[in-house]
Amino acid sequence: MRLIEKEIEGIFLNTIKNIYKEVDFESVQIQATNNEKFGDYQTNFAMVNSKLLKLNPRSIAQSILDNLEMNDIIEKLEIAGPGFINIFVKNEFLSEKIVKIGEENFEFDFIDRKGDVIIDYSSPNIAKRMHIGHLRSTVIGDSIKRIYKYLGYNVVADNHIGDWGTQFGKLIVGYNNWLNQEAYGKEAIEELERIYVEFSNRAEENPELEDLAREELVKLQQGDEKNSTLWKEFIRVSLDEYEKVYNRLDISFDTYNGESFYNDMMPGIIDLLKEKNIVKEDQGAQVIFFDEKDNLHPCIVQKKDGAFLYATSDLATIKYRKENYDINKIVYVTDERQQDHFRQIFKITEMLEWNEEKSHVWFGIMRFADGIFSSRKGNVIKLTDLLDEAVKRAYEIVNIKNPTLSEEEKSNIAEVVGVGAVKYADLSQNRQSAIIFEWDKILSFEGNTSPYLQYVYARVQSLLKKAKEQGIEDIGNKLNLIEASERNLALSLLQFPTIVISAANSNKPNLVADYIFETAKKFNTFYNAIPILKEENQELLKSRLLLAKKTGKVIKDGLELLGIKTVNRM
Repeated sequence: MRLIEKEIEGIFLNTIKNIYKEVDFESVQIQATNNEKFGDYQTNFAMVNSKLLKLNPRSIAQSILDNLEMNDIIEKLEIAGPGFINIFVKNEFLSEKIVKIGEENFEFDFIDRKGDVIIDYSSPNIAKRMHIGHLRSTVIGDSIKRIYKYLGYNVVADNHIGDWGTQFGKLIVGYNNWLNQEAYGKEAIEELERIYVEFSNRAEENPELEDLAREELVKLQQGDEKNSTLWKEFIRVSLDEYEKVYNRLDISFDTYNGESFYNDMMPGIIDLLKEKNIVKEDQGAQVIFFDEKDNLHPCIVQKKDGAFLYATSDLATIKYRKENYDINKIVYVTDERQQDHFRQIFKITEMLEWNEEKSHVWFGIMRFADGIFSSRKGNVIKLTDLLDEAVKRAYEIVNIKNPTLSEEEKSNIAEVVGVGAVKYADLSQNRQSAIIFEWDKILSFEGNTSPYLQYVYARVQSLLKKAKEQGIEDIGNKLNLIEASERNLALSLLQFPTIVISAANSNKPNLVADYIFETAKKFNTFYNAIPILKEENQELLKSRLLLAKKTGKVIKDGLELLGIKTVNRM
C-alpha cells in the first residue's frame, strides 16, 4: 500500500510539471497538519520555490489550485498565509486506506535499502552481570533494529561484547586462588564478580598481585591452554546469563563478535595506517594526529609496549565489516561519553577513504539524583532485579483488577506488562536526554506508559469480543467516517508509516512512542464519544468496530517496534 503522502505528492508533481514545464521538479514535500483547521495535509512548495520560479508564493499556489489534475483523493485545496496549500482528503479515499491496514504492507520502495544495516549495541563486559546501566543501549538498539526491519532493510544486530583485556589476568588469578566452587556452580557471574573485587582489595595491600595478573594475561595472549580454557569458560557462563536477560526482554542478536574476534586483525590495521602515512610514532607509541580544524585530541592506536586500544579494535571491526558485508550503514548505540571516541574513529575512516555511512547514536546516561551508577559505591541495580520488581508490581495490579483470572494468566500478564513498563519508560524519552532513575517513575502504570497503551489495546480486543458475543461475527470491510472523532482517528492511523520513517532517520524510538500515545488518546476520545455497541444501525456499528480493530493493529505494531508485547486482557 502506497503512503498517503506519496499519493498526494504524485498528484501535485503531475500538476506542477504541467504548469511549469521549463523546470524539472523531483519531489513535493507533503506533511500532515497539526490542526484540522488547516486541512489534513499541507505543502509549502509555493514558498520554497518562489525564488526559483520568480513568482509570488500565493500566485504559485493559486495556479496549482486552478490546474489540479483530476483525482479520487483530494476533496479540496485552500491557500493559507504567505502561500501554504492546505489539503483536504476525501472520506472515501481515507476509508479505502484504513481497510487495507493489516491486509497490505506499506510500500517503502522510495527508500534506499540496498545492503546491510549493521547495528552495534548492548555490548556488556564478560564476567559482569548486566545492570541498569546496560538498559539504554540494549533496548534503544533493539528498537532501532526493529524500526529498520519494518522499513524493509536487511539488519545485522551485533553484540560487540567486551571479552578481552587486562581484567582477564585478574580473573584468572582470582579463580585460581579464591574461587568458591559451590557458589560458582550456583551463580557463576556473581562469583566471578566477587573474586574480581577480592583481587582489587588484596592488590591494594599486595601490589605484586598486579604483576602476577599481567603474567597470566600474557600467557592467555600467547595461547596458554589452561588460561585459554578458563577464558572461554568465563565467556560461556557470561553469555548463558546474558541470554536469560535478553530472552526476558525479547531481544536477540545475529552475531556476538567481541573484541577478541578482531584481535589478530589489529597488527594489520597498524601496518595499513603506516602505509597511508596516517599514524606517527610519538614517545614509542603509534599516534594519529588530526588537523586543528577537526578539534580532536590525538588518538593512540598502539602503546609503546605494543598493546592495542579500543580505537584499533574499532578500526579492525569496520575493516572486517567492509570485507564481509554489503554495508548500507553502520549504527553504534552507546552513551554520550563516547562521542569524542567515535568522532575520532569516523575521522580516521575518512582518512582511510572508508566512506560507508556510519552513525554514533548516543544517549544520555541513566543516573541516580546524586550521581551515576557505580559498582564501587554499591548502587548498581541488576537488570534482573529491576525486571522482577516491575513484574511484582504489575502482578499486584492485575490481581486487584482481575482476581478471578488463573494464576498462570495473572503471571503471564504481569510479565508482559512489567517488562513493557521498564522498556517504555526508557524508549518514550528523547534518547539524548539524561534519565534520573526513580523506582516509581520507571515502573509507573499511569499516563504515557506502556501499561496504558497495552490497556487500550486490550480494550479494543474486549470490544471485538463483546461484539461476537452479541452475534456480530463478521464486521466486513466497509468504513464510514461520519463523526469528527472517527475521522481524526483514521487520519492518525495512516500516519504510522511516516512516523516510522522519521524514527529511522533520526534513530529516535521515542517518536514511535509519542505517536502511539497520541493515537491511543484519539481512540479513547472516539470510544467515549460514541456508544459503539449500542448503535442500532448495523452498517455504522460494523464500521466502528472495523475502525477499532484497525486501531488495535496499529497500536500493536507500534509497540512491537519498541519491543513491547500486548495482552488481550488486563
